[in-house]
Amino acid sequence: MTTGVVRGLRWWIASLLFAVTLINLVDRLTISVLAPVIIAQLELTHLQFASMSTWFLVAYAASQGLSGKLYDRIGTRRGFFVSVLVWSLAAMAHAFARGLPSLSCFRFLLGLGEGGNWPGAAKVIAEWFPVRERAFGMALVNAASAVGSIVAPPLIVWLQLQFGWQTTFLATGAAGLGWLVLWLIFYKVPERHPSITREEYALIRQDRIPSGWKGEGWRELLKRRQVWAIVLSRFFTDPVWWLYITWLPLYLYNVRGFSLKQIGLFAWVPYLAADAGSLFGGWMSGFLIGRGWSVDRSRKAVILPGTLLMSAGILAATAKGPIAALAFIALVLFGFQSWIGNVQTMPSDFFPESVVGSVAGLGGLGAGVGAILFTLATGFVVDRLHSYTPILVAAGLLPVLATAILFFLGGRIHRLSLQESSR
Repeated sequence: MTTGVVRGLRWWIASLLFAVTLINLVDRLTISVLAPVIIAQLELTHLQFASMSTWFLVAYAASQGLSGKLYDRIGTRRGFFVSVLVWSLAAMAHAFARGLPSLSCFRFLLGLGEGGNWPGAAKVIAEWFPVRERAFGMALVNAASAVGSIVAPPLIVWLQLQFGWQTTFLATGAAGLGWLVLWLIFYKVPERHPSITREEYALIRQDRIPSGWKGEGWRELLKRRQVWAIVLSRFFTDPVWWLYITWLPLYLYNVRGFSLKQIGLFAWVPYLAADAGSLFGGWMSGFLIGRGWSVDRSRKAVILPGTLLMSAGILAATAKGPIAALAFIALVLFGFQSWIGNVQTMPSDFFPESVVGSVAGLGGLGAGVGAILFTLATGFVVDRLHSYTPILVAAGLLPVLATAILFFLGGRIHRLSLQESSR
């Protein structure tokens, strides 16, 4: 139990979210980094390895919708406990896999737990941050995903070389259990936290407007055009992130002629740009709100340039040199992270805290379905056409469609009354 007063407590809460998201990415990427060893030792074909990965994506997409509702019902403290416990135990269980069936089962359970991180983070940020700081709070969470993509490979390779692949899974999975101890000791909602100052509590509550909402089911939420704006925009845009997370090393190797050593030396650059985009996008919208801009104008002033930067994927497809292609991909990921950080705050911009988890979860479900379909389409196109160009062009155009849908269906970004949101 915490004692004493802590100034700026909300930033310590954000640090906990940063840490758990970093762990989330490391646990997810462990199997990717260890793929050559696992395929050899468990005698898997590449097709079997791909099918096993699909089980993770299916569970991950479904979990975002289910977890969002769970967090709204049982609260963020217990919600994160359930999610992190499930994925940590599932990650550790990989050490005991003996073949495709057990590995597929453990990947499914991992996805089921890990999917809760994002609607949970959105709800915690809504609980702990005033409107003008929420995008930056989500930016810190999103930055952790890019940092995870940078630190995971060397960390996992070192553990594998020192202790073997089974112990590597046990070590990375156990990190989540360690985080849970800190979470249960330090986390409470602002209303019940003994260490929050009166000034900080007043700051957090200053933008809250009583709405009369008590929480709604999915059927009622899906009647709101603002919910569909979030779901569809993420359905069309999140595949951009998953495209580069999944295929970037193969693209650099097969198309741009990078050696494995060069991939190790340069493939982290786009993720560094993603970190910068996440922090910039979150800071900029908050800065504009602080200068007197409306939430609507501030969010859209960041979302629109982010959309245009994601179109740089088209330039990456047509670039003559490999370094130029990598630079354009870095612009894409900078734009994506500045875009997603602001879109992920929109559930709390439109709706009260009682349904933020559910709305964020539905957005994550849309994102997961889009990622699955686009990942499968990428494999199909590359196998048939032996080219990534159509995929990179499509990934450059989809965010334009997504943002048009977001602005048209979502309309003006503001807190909705119960009556207004039903229109």
